[in-house]
Amino acid sequence: MITYRIAEAAEILAVSDDTLRRWVDAGRIAAQHLDGRTTVSGVDLAELAEQLAESGEVAERDRTKASTVSARNRMSGIVTRVKRDEVMAQVEMICGPYRVVSLMSSDAADELGLEPGVRAIASVKSTNVVVEVPS
Repeated sequence: MITYRIAEAAEILAVSDDTLRRWVDAGRIAAQHLDGRTTVSGVDLAELAEQLAESGEVAERDRTKASTVSARNRMSGIVTRVKRDEVMAQVEMICGPYRVVSLMSSDAADELGLEPGVRAIASVKSTNVVVEVPS
């Protein structure tokens, strides 16, 4: 199971650490406490990201800075759904207030380890959406 520290999860949702902690305290998202660290599961975080995007609660965030990639429209987000068949995969992400969908080979989705809760970057260039996993 993929988990995120509070600071990481808050960054993904484009909210402050304090806001996410208040949501944990209010029961809006479940958290686990282990060795003095609070974490949230990637699947729970993906569900909350979808809810926030649908409700319009999250403001547009800054784009992930491009460095050595020619695509300039890069949006950091979280994978919310992956539909696979033998050849192709449909990957859905929430990037701030946006829902992004990418079609790729099932092999590519497997190699990237894409599943709900995984943090990823959507790179949009022309009509293509490229999904990357941050290092």
